[in-house]
Amino acid sequence: MSNPVIEVLILAAVALFVLWRLYMALGRGGDEGPMHRPAPTAEQRTAGSEPAAPAPRRVDNERPVFTGPAAGGLEDIYNADLSFRTEDFMRGAKAAYQMIVAAYARGDRTALRPLLDDDVFEAWDASITQRETEGVQPFELLRIKKTEIDRAELDGEIARISVRYEAELGDGETTRIAREIWTFKRDVSTGDPNWLLDDVDVAS
Repeated sequence: MSNPVIEVLILAAVALFVLWRLYMALGRGGDEGPMHRPAPTAEQRTAGSEPAAPAPRRVDNERPVFTGPAAGGLEDIYNADLSFRTEDFMRGAKAAYQMIVAAYARGDRTALRPLLDDDVFEAWDASITQRETEGVQPFELLRIKKTEIDRAELDGEIARISVRYEAELGDGETTRIAREIWTFKRDVSTGDPNWLLDDVDVAS
């Protein structure tokens, strides 16, 4: 015949052993607490349990590699200004095209003045005056279809980069495709990072 007291003691010992194992597996309370894993990223949830590889970082002092027909000129510009990056220039060239075309359509000479070289500003100022006199509806930029560097050169301290644009313009009734080459210039010997529009040609 079994002893009830002994059975209770055995059950209590088993319970204490189980609680002790849980305590060791889950971690102790207090200052240390259990170890937490960081929440998985969206990429990890999509790809599975393996952590995603870290994205490559651009090292600012890493020498860029220039390719294409303008590579020699871009290399010369970089050698004169080590902060020059083609991708940064192209972002600025696209933004400049949008701002300049919009300002020209509005007839906003104040916005155009700091973006254009003297000769270009004088020509566009005269064109705006003629348009306003004749009451011609200006074409506005609908979208830029393509931008690419056409050529580049370093003339003394003056860097020049020509960008080929293909854009869709409209006046509310008709649309047309504009294909132009805009040349930007900058004095690399100064600390001014801004480029001026120096010339505009119709692209073939």
